[in-house]
Amino acid sequence: MEDTKHIKIEDYNYSLPDDRIAKFPLPVRDNSKLLIYKHGNISESHFHSLPDFLDTGRLMIFNNTKVIQARLHFRKETGALIEIFCLEPIQPNDYALNFQQTEHAAWLCMIGNLKKWKEGTLHKDIQIKDRTITLNATRKECYGTSHWVDFTWNDPHITFADILEVFGELPIPPYLNRETQESDKETYQTVYSKIKGSVAAPTAGLHFTQQVLDNLTRKGIDLEEVTLHVGAGTFKPVKSKEIEGHEMHTEYISVNKSTIEKLLAHNGEAIAVGTTSVRTLESLYYIGYNIIQNPDVNQDDLHVKQWQPYETNPDTTTTEALNAILSYMNRHNLEALHTSTQIIIAPGYTYKIVKQMITNFHQPQSTLLLLVSAFVNSDWKSIYNYALNHQFRFLSYGDSSLLIP
Repeated sequence: MEDTKHIKIEDYNYSLPDDRIAKFPLPVRDNSKLLIYKHGNISESHFHSLPDFLDTGRLMIFNNTKVIQARLHFRKETGALIEIFCLEPIQPNDYALNFQQTEHAAWLCMIGNLKKWKEGTLHKDIQIKDRTITLNATRKECYGTSHWVDFTWNDPHITFADILEVFGELPIPPYLNRETQESDKETYQTVYSKIKGSVAAPTAGLHFTQQVLDNLTRKGIDLEEVTLHVGAGTFKPVKSKEIEGHEMHTEYISVNKSTIEKLLAHNGEAIAVGTTSVRTLESLYYIGYNIIQNPDVNQDDLHVKQWQPYETNPDTTTTEALNAILSYMNRHNLEALHTSTQIIIAPGYTYKIVKQMITNFHQPQSTLLLLVSAFVNSDWKSIYNYALNHQFRFLSYGDSSLLIP
Protein backbone atom coordinates (compact mmCIF):
# COMPACT_ATOMS: atom_id res chain seq x y z
CA MET A 1 0.00 0.00 0.00
CA GLU A 2 2.85 2.39 0.78
CA ASP A 3 3.98 2.39 -2.85
CA THR A 4 0.47 3.36 -3.98
CA LYS A 5 0.06 6.07 -1.35
CA HIS A 6 3.38 7.62 -2.40
CA ILE A 7 2.51 7.87 -6.09
CA LYS A 8 3.48 11.35 -7.25
CA ILE A 9 0.64 12.92 -9.19
CA GLU A 10 3.14 14.89 -11.32
CA ASP A 11 4.08 11.56 -12.92
CA TYR A 12 0.57 11.51 -14.43
CA ASN A 13 0.81 14.81 -16.22
CA TYR A 14 0.66 15.39 -19.96
CA SER A 15 0.19 18.42 -22.18
CA LEU A 16 -3.45 18.90 -23.21
CA PRO A 17 -3.92 21.89 -25.53
CA ASP A 18 -7.26 23.64 -25.13
CA ASP A 19 -8.16 22.98 -28.76
CA ARG A 20 -8.09 19.22 -28.07
CA ILE A 21 -10.85 19.51 -25.46
CA ALA A 22 -14.17 18.81 -27.17
CA LYS A 23 -16.43 21.74 -26.31
CA PHE A 24 -19.46 20.14 -27.99
CA PRO A 25 -20.35 16.57 -28.97
CA LEU A 26 -20.47 15.32 -32.54
CA PRO A 27 -23.90 15.56 -34.24
CA VAL A 28 -24.15 11.74 -34.26
CA ARG A 29 -22.99 10.13 -31.00
CA ASP A 30 -21.58 6.90 -32.41
CA ASN A 31 -19.53 8.63 -35.13
CA SER A 32 -16.95 9.44 -32.45
CA LYS A 33 -13.52 7.84 -32.73
CA LEU A 34 -12.69 4.70 -30.77
CA LEU A 35 -9.15 3.81 -29.73
CA ILE A 36 -8.64 0.08 -29.25
CA TYR A 37 -5.91 -0.95 -26.82
CA LYS A 38 -5.57 -4.75 -26.85
CA HIS A 39 -2.71 -6.51 -25.09
CA GLY A 40 -0.44 -3.53 -25.66
CA ASN A 41 -1.32 -2.99 -29.34
CA ILE A 42 -3.16 0.16 -30.39
CA SER A 43 -5.49 0.71 -33.33
CA GLU A 44 -8.47 2.92 -34.04
CA SER A 45 -11.98 2.74 -35.44
CA HIS A 46 -15.33 4.45 -34.86
CA PHE A 47 -17.64 3.85 -31.94
CA HIS A 48 -20.43 2.35 -34.03
CA SER A 49 -18.02 -0.55 -34.73
CA LEU A 50 -17.63 -1.37 -31.01
CA PRO A 51 -19.45 -4.75 -31.22
CA ASP A 52 -16.86 -5.96 -33.78
CA PHE A 53 -14.14 -5.83 -31.12
CA LEU A 54 -15.98 -7.76 -28.40
CA ASP A 55 -16.38 -11.50 -27.88
CA THR A 56 -19.83 -13.09 -27.83
CA GLY A 57 -21.06 -14.09 -24.38
CA ARG A 58 -19.57 -11.19 -22.45
CA LEU A 59 -21.43 -9.07 -19.87
CA MET A 60 -21.41 -5.28 -20.34
CA ILE A 61 -22.44 -3.03 -17.46
CA PHE A 62 -23.62 0.59 -17.76
CA ASN A 63 -24.27 3.34 -15.23
CA ASN A 64 -27.89 4.44 -15.71
CA THR A 65 -27.68 7.59 -13.60
CA LYS A 66 -29.33 10.74 -14.94
CA VAL A 67 -27.81 14.21 -14.60
CA ILE A 68 -30.01 16.62 -12.66
CA GLN A 69 -30.32 20.35 -13.35
CA ALA A 70 -28.46 21.03 -10.14
CA ARG A 71 -27.49 24.71 -10.52
CA LEU A 72 -29.94 27.26 -9.10
CA HIS A 73 -29.43 31.02 -9.52
CA PHE A 74 -30.89 33.57 -7.12
CA ARG A 75 -30.49 37.34 -7.21
CA LYS A 76 -30.37 39.28 -3.96
CA GLU A 77 -32.16 42.60 -3.54
CA THR A 78 -28.72 44.22 -3.82
CA GLY A 79 -28.38 42.72 -7.32
CA ALA A 80 -25.73 40.16 -6.33
CA LEU A 81 -26.07 36.84 -8.17
CA ILE A 82 -25.82 33.77 -5.92
CA GLU A 83 -25.38 30.30 -7.43
CA ILE A 84 -26.45 27.28 -5.39
CA PHE A 85 -25.09 23.99 -6.73
CA CYS A 86 -26.97 20.99 -5.26
CA LEU A 87 -24.50 18.20 -4.52
CA GLU A 88 -26.37 15.58 -2.51
CA PRO A 89 -29.63 15.33 -0.56
CA ILE A 90 -29.59 15.69 3.22
CA GLN A 91 -33.22 15.74 4.34
CA PRO A 92 -34.40 13.25 3.33
CA ASN A 93 -31.04 11.80 2.29
CA ASP A 94 -32.53 9.34 -0.22
CA TYR A 95 -32.44 10.80 -3.74
CA ALA A 96 -35.82 9.45 -4.88
CA LEU A 97 -37.58 10.56 -1.70
CA ASN A 98 -35.99 14.00 -1.82
CA PHE A 99 -37.09 14.59 -5.40
CA GLN A 100 -40.66 13.70 -4.34
CA GLN A 101 -40.66 16.22 -1.47
CA THR A 102 -43.26 18.96 -1.45
CA GLU A 103 -42.81 22.30 0.34
CA HIS A 104 -39.38 21.47 1.84
CA ALA A 105 -36.10 19.77 0.92
CA ALA A 106 -32.53 20.13 2.22
CA TRP A 107 -29.33 19.62 0.22
CA LEU A 108 -25.60 19.84 0.70
CA CYS A 109 -24.55 22.55 -1.75
CA MET A 110 -21.63 24.50 -3.08
CA ILE A 111 -22.32 28.23 -3.16
CA GLY A 112 -20.99 30.65 -5.72
CA ASN A 113 -20.45 34.27 -4.61
CA LEU A 114 -20.76 33.13 -0.98
CA LYS A 115 -19.24 36.35 0.38
CA LYS A 116 -22.33 38.21 -0.86
CA TRP A 117 -24.69 35.87 1.05
CA LYS A 118 -23.72 36.25 4.67
CA GLU A 119 -27.24 35.96 6.06
CA GLY A 120 -30.91 36.07 5.21
CA THR A 121 -33.15 33.99 2.96
CA LEU A 122 -33.04 34.14 -0.82
CA HIS A 123 -36.32 34.24 -2.78
CA LYS A 124 -37.28 33.48 -6.37
CA ASP A 125 -40.73 33.51 -7.98
CA ILE A 126 -41.05 30.83 -10.65
CA GLN A 127 -43.77 29.47 -12.92
CA ILE A 128 -44.36 25.70 -12.74
CA LYS A 129 -47.36 23.88 -14.22
CA ASP A 130 -49.27 27.15 -14.68
CA ARG A 131 -48.68 27.96 -11.03
CA THR A 132 -46.55 30.74 -9.56
CA ILE A 133 -44.58 29.65 -6.53
CA THR A 134 -41.97 31.35 -4.36
CA LEU A 135 -38.85 29.28 -3.77
CA ASN A 136 -36.85 30.20 -0.66
CA ALA A 137 -33.27 29.18 0.15
CA THR A 138 -31.79 29.44 3.64
CA ARG A 139 -28.11 28.74 4.32
CA LYS A 140 -27.33 26.70 7.42
CA GLU A 141 -24.28 24.79 8.69
CA CYS A 142 -20.97 24.73 6.80
CA TYR A 143 -19.40 21.35 5.97
CA GLY A 144 -15.91 22.00 4.66
CA THR A 145 -16.37 23.70 1.30
CA SER A 146 -20.10 22.90 1.20
CA HIS A 147 -23.19 24.18 3.03
CA TRP A 148 -26.49 22.81 4.21
CA VAL A 149 -29.23 24.69 2.32
CA ASP A 150 -32.92 24.47 3.22
CA PHE A 151 -35.32 24.95 0.31
CA THR A 152 -38.96 25.77 0.99
CA TRP A 153 -41.82 26.64 -1.35
CA ASN A 154 -45.48 27.49 -0.95
CA ASP A 155 -47.28 24.86 -3.02
CA PRO A 156 -47.92 21.25 -1.88
CA HIS A 157 -48.59 20.19 -5.49
CA ILE A 158 -45.04 20.97 -6.63
CA THR A 159 -42.14 18.57 -5.98
CA PHE A 160 -38.47 19.42 -5.69
CA ALA A 161 -37.96 17.48 -8.93
CA ASP A 162 -40.41 19.87 -10.62
CA ILE A 163 -38.41 22.83 -9.32
CA LEU A 164 -35.08 21.52 -10.60
CA GLU A 165 -36.65 20.68 -13.96
CA VAL A 166 -37.91 24.23 -14.46
CA PHE A 167 -35.56 26.44 -12.46
CA GLY A 168 -32.35 24.41 -12.47
CA GLU A 169 -29.51 24.55 -14.98
CA LEU A 170 -27.60 21.49 -16.19
CA PRO A 171 -24.08 21.60 -14.69
CA ILE A 172 -21.73 20.94 -17.61
CA PRO A 173 -18.05 20.44 -16.69
CA PRO A 174 -16.10 23.58 -15.74
CA TYR A 175 -13.30 22.84 -18.22
CA LEU A 176 -15.67 23.41 -21.16
CA ASN A 177 -15.40 27.12 -20.35
CA ARG A 178 -18.83 27.97 -21.74
CA GLU A 179 -22.41 28.48 -20.66
CA THR A 180 -24.86 25.58 -20.62
CA GLN A 181 -26.92 25.49 -23.81
CA GLU A 182 -30.36 24.05 -24.43
CA SER A 183 -28.80 21.27 -26.52
CA ASP A 184 -26.79 20.05 -23.49
CA LYS A 185 -30.02 18.90 -21.85
CA GLU A 186 -30.08 16.08 -24.40
CA THR A 187 -26.46 15.61 -25.41
CA TYR A 188 -25.11 15.53 -21.82
CA GLN A 189 -27.35 12.56 -20.95
CA THR A 190 -26.80 8.95 -22.00
CA VAL A 191 -29.58 7.43 -24.10
CA TYR A 192 -30.18 4.92 -21.27
CA SER A 193 -30.17 7.39 -18.34
CA LYS A 194 -32.99 6.65 -15.88
CA ILE A 195 -32.24 7.36 -12.23
CA LYS A 196 -31.90 11.05 -11.30
CA GLY A 197 -29.04 12.06 -9.04
CA SER A 198 -25.77 12.91 -10.82
CA VAL A 199 -24.23 16.34 -11.18
CA ALA A 200 -21.96 15.05 -13.97
CA ALA A 201 -22.60 12.57 -16.76
CA PRO A 202 -20.96 9.12 -16.94
CA THR A 203 -19.37 10.32 -20.15
CA ALA A 204 -18.17 7.05 -21.69
CA GLY A 205 -21.85 6.26 -22.12
CA LEU A 206 -22.49 9.36 -24.22
CA HIS A 207 -21.24 7.53 -27.33
CA PHE A 208 -23.93 4.84 -27.25
CA THR A 209 -26.93 4.99 -29.55
CA GLN A 210 -29.87 2.64 -29.56
CA GLN A 211 -28.44 1.09 -32.71
CA VAL A 212 -25.15 0.27 -30.99
CA LEU A 213 -27.05 -1.23 -28.05
CA ASP A 214 -29.15 -3.34 -30.42
CA ASN A 215 -26.03 -4.51 -32.26
CA LEU A 216 -24.38 -5.50 -28.97
CA THR A 217 -27.43 -7.61 -28.12
CA ARG A 218 -27.34 -9.19 -31.56
CA LYS A 219 -23.66 -9.98 -31.00
CA GLY A 220 -24.63 -11.93 -27.88
CA ILE A 221 -23.42 -9.38 -25.32
CA ASP A 222 -25.47 -9.32 -22.09
CA LEU A 223 -26.37 -5.77 -21.02
CA GLU A 224 -26.90 -4.84 -17.36
CA GLU A 225 -27.12 -1.58 -15.42
CA VAL A 226 -25.93 -0.24 -12.08
CA THR A 227 -26.42 3.23 -10.59
CA LEU A 228 -23.67 5.47 -9.26
CA HIS A 229 -24.59 9.10 -8.77
CA VAL A 230 -21.60 11.11 -9.96
CA GLY A 231 -20.66 13.90 -7.56
CA ALA A 232 -18.90 17.19 -8.22
CA GLY A 233 -15.85 15.61 -6.60
CA THR A 234 -15.18 13.83 -9.89
CA PHE A 235 -13.69 17.17 -11.06
CA LYS A 236 -11.76 17.71 -7.82
CA PRO A 237 -8.07 18.12 -8.72
CA VAL A 238 -5.36 16.27 -6.84
CA LYS A 239 -3.58 19.12 -5.06
CA SER A 240 -1.25 17.04 -2.90
CA LYS A 241 2.14 15.96 -4.29
CA GLU A 242 1.43 12.36 -3.33
CA ILE A 243 -2.01 10.78 -3.61
CA GLU A 244 -1.94 9.86 0.08
CA GLY A 245 -2.97 13.47 0.72
CA HIS A 246 -5.98 13.37 -1.60
CA GLU A 247 -9.39 12.61 -0.08
CA MET A 248 -11.66 10.80 -2.50
CA HIS A 249 -15.27 11.95 -2.70
CA THR A 250 -18.07 9.65 -1.59
CA GLU A 251 -20.53 8.52 -4.26
CA TYR A 252 -23.79 6.67 -3.80
CA ILE A 253 -24.42 3.37 -5.57
CA SER A 254 -27.37 1.09 -6.15
CA VAL A 255 -27.08 -2.44 -7.54
CA ASN A 256 -30.04 -4.73 -8.25
CA LYS A 257 -30.07 -8.34 -7.09
CA SER A 258 -30.55 -9.42 -10.72
CA THR A 259 -27.24 -7.72 -11.59
CA ILE A 260 -25.40 -9.70 -8.89
CA GLU A 261 -26.98 -12.88 -10.29
CA LYS A 262 -25.95 -11.91 -13.81
CA LEU A 263 -22.37 -11.25 -12.67
CA LEU A 264 -22.24 -14.67 -11.04
CA ALA A 265 -23.52 -16.25 -14.25
CA HIS A 266 -20.54 -14.64 -16.00
CA ASN A 267 -17.97 -15.88 -13.44
CA GLY A 268 -17.77 -12.47 -11.81
CA GLU A 269 -16.37 -10.80 -14.95
CA ALA A 270 -17.64 -7.75 -16.81
CA ILE A 271 -16.94 -5.07 -19.40
CA ALA A 272 -17.43 -1.73 -17.64
CA VAL A 273 -18.75 1.30 -19.50
CA GLY A 274 -17.03 4.26 -17.86
CA THR A 275 -15.04 4.81 -14.70
CA THR A 276 -18.21 5.16 -12.61
CA SER A 277 -19.26 1.62 -13.53
CA VAL A 278 -15.69 0.52 -12.77
CA ARG A 279 -15.81 2.06 -9.30
CA THR A 280 -19.20 0.48 -8.61
CA LEU A 281 -18.21 -3.00 -9.77
CA GLU A 282 -14.86 -3.04 -8.01
CA SER A 283 -16.53 -1.79 -4.82
CA LEU A 284 -18.84 -4.80 -4.94
CA TYR A 285 -15.91 -7.11 -4.26
CA TYR A 286 -15.06 -5.26 -1.04
CA ILE A 287 -18.72 -5.03 -0.04
CA GLY A 288 -18.89 -8.81 -0.35
CA TYR A 289 -15.68 -9.15 1.66
CA ASN A 290 -17.12 -6.91 4.39
CA ILE A 291 -20.22 -9.10 4.57
CA ILE A 292 -18.11 -12.25 4.88
CA GLN A 293 -16.23 -10.64 7.78
CA ASN A 294 -19.49 -9.52 9.44
CA PRO A 295 -22.62 -11.26 8.08
CA ASP A 296 -24.90 -9.10 10.29
CA VAL A 297 -23.48 -5.77 9.12
CA ASN A 298 -26.01 -2.98 8.61
CA GLN A 299 -26.49 -1.94 4.98
CA ASP A 300 -25.46 1.63 5.91
CA ASP A 301 -22.10 0.28 7.11
CA LEU A 302 -21.16 -1.43 3.84
CA HIS A 303 -19.46 1.78 2.65
CA VAL A 304 -16.14 1.06 0.93
CA LYS A 305 -13.41 3.27 2.36
CA GLN A 306 -10.78 4.94 0.20
CA TRP A 307 -7.82 2.76 1.13
CA GLN A 308 -9.60 -0.49 1.97
CA PRO A 309 -8.30 -2.39 -1.09
CA TYR A 310 -4.73 -1.63 -0.03
CA GLU A 311 -5.15 -2.19 3.71
CA THR A 312 -6.73 -5.62 3.35
CA ASN A 313 -5.28 -8.49 1.39
CA PRO A 314 -8.25 -10.82 1.16
CA ASP A 315 -7.96 -14.27 -0.37
CA THR A 316 -11.72 -14.23 -1.01
CA THR A 317 -12.54 -15.05 -4.64
CA THR A 318 -14.75 -12.75 -6.67
CA THR A 319 -17.53 -15.32 -6.84
CA GLU A 320 -17.36 -15.82 -3.06
CA ALA A 321 -17.70 -12.07 -2.54
CA LEU A 322 -20.64 -11.82 -4.95
CA ASN A 323 -22.35 -14.85 -3.42
CA ALA A 324 -21.99 -13.22 0.01
CA ILE A 325 -23.83 -10.13 -1.31
CA LEU A 326 -26.54 -12.30 -2.86
CA SER A 327 -27.05 -14.23 0.39
CA TYR A 328 -27.15 -10.97 2.34
CA MET A 329 -29.78 -9.52 0.01
CA ASN A 330 -31.88 -12.67 0.25
CA ARG A 331 -31.68 -12.67 4.06
CA HIS A 332 -32.79 -9.04 4.21
CA ASN A 333 -35.34 -9.27 1.37
CA LEU A 334 -33.48 -6.64 -0.66
CA GLU A 335 -34.12 -6.27 -4.37
CA ALA A 336 -31.45 -3.57 -4.56
CA LEU A 337 -28.35 -2.86 -2.51
CA HIS A 338 -27.94 0.82 -1.58
CA THR A 339 -24.61 1.94 -0.20
CA SER A 340 -21.67 4.21 -1.01
CA THR A 341 -18.03 4.06 -2.06
CA GLN A 342 -14.94 6.17 -1.61
CA ILE A 343 -12.62 3.71 -3.36
CA ILE A 344 -9.48 5.03 -5.03
CA ILE A 345 -8.10 2.90 -7.84
CA ALA A 346 -4.46 3.58 -8.65
CA PRO A 347 -1.37 1.62 -9.72
CA GLY A 348 -0.89 -1.13 -7.17
CA TYR A 349 -4.60 -1.99 -7.28
CA THR A 350 -5.62 -5.47 -8.47
CA TYR A 351 -8.84 -5.49 -10.51
CA LYS A 352 -11.36 -8.10 -9.37
CA ILE A 353 -14.38 -7.86 -11.68
CA VAL A 354 -13.66 -5.47 -14.57
CA LYS A 355 -11.81 -7.27 -17.39
CA GLN A 356 -12.41 -4.75 -20.19
CA MET A 357 -13.22 -1.05 -20.02
CA ILE A 358 -14.75 1.63 -22.25
CA THR A 359 -13.66 5.09 -21.17
CA ASN A 360 -13.01 8.61 -22.44
CA PHE A 361 -9.68 10.46 -22.25
CA HIS A 362 -9.24 12.10 -18.86
CA GLN A 363 -7.66 15.23 -17.45
CA PRO A 364 -3.94 15.32 -16.62
CA GLN A 365 -3.10 14.55 -12.98
CA SER A 366 -6.58 13.20 -12.22
CA THR A 367 -7.67 10.21 -10.17
CA LEU A 368 -9.42 8.90 -13.31
CA LEU A 369 -6.06 8.76 -15.09
CA LEU A 370 -4.69 6.79 -12.13
CA LEU A 371 -7.59 4.34 -12.50
CA VAL A 372 -6.81 3.82 -16.19
CA SER A 373 -3.10 3.43 -15.49
CA ALA A 374 -3.81 0.71 -12.94
CA PHE A 375 -5.92 -1.12 -15.53
CA VAL A 376 -3.35 -1.07 -18.36
CA ASN A 377 -0.34 -1.90 -16.19
CA SER A 378 0.92 1.71 -16.23
CA ASP A 379 0.94 1.82 -20.06
CA TRP A 380 -1.27 4.91 -20.14
CA LYS A 381 1.32 7.14 -21.85
CA SER A 382 1.36 5.10 -25.05
CA ILE A 383 -2.46 5.32 -25.20
CA TYR A 384 -2.57 9.06 -24.60
CA ASN A 385 0.35 9.79 -26.94
CA TYR A 386 -1.45 7.88 -29.70
CA ALA A 387 -4.68 9.78 -29.04
CA LEU A 388 -2.89 13.15 -29.06
CA ASN A 389 -0.99 12.30 -32.25
CA HIS A 390 -4.07 10.98 -34.09
CA GLN A 391 -6.49 13.84 -33.52
CA PHE A 392 -8.65 12.25 -30.85
CA ARG A 393 -10.93 14.63 -28.94
CA PHE A 394 -10.54 14.74 -25.15
CA LEU A 395 -12.67 14.87 -21.97
CA SER A 396 -16.45 14.68 -21.50
CA TYR A 397 -17.63 15.37 -25.05
CA GLY A 398 -14.55 13.79 -26.61
CA ASP A 399 -13.76 10.39 -28.11
CA SER A 400 -13.36 7.10 -26.26
CA SER A 401 -11.24 3.99 -25.89
CA LEU A 402 -11.78 0.27 -25.47
CA LEU A 403 -9.14 -1.08 -23.09
CA ILE A 404 -8.32 -4.80 -23.10
CA PRO A 405 -5.16 -5.34 -21.02
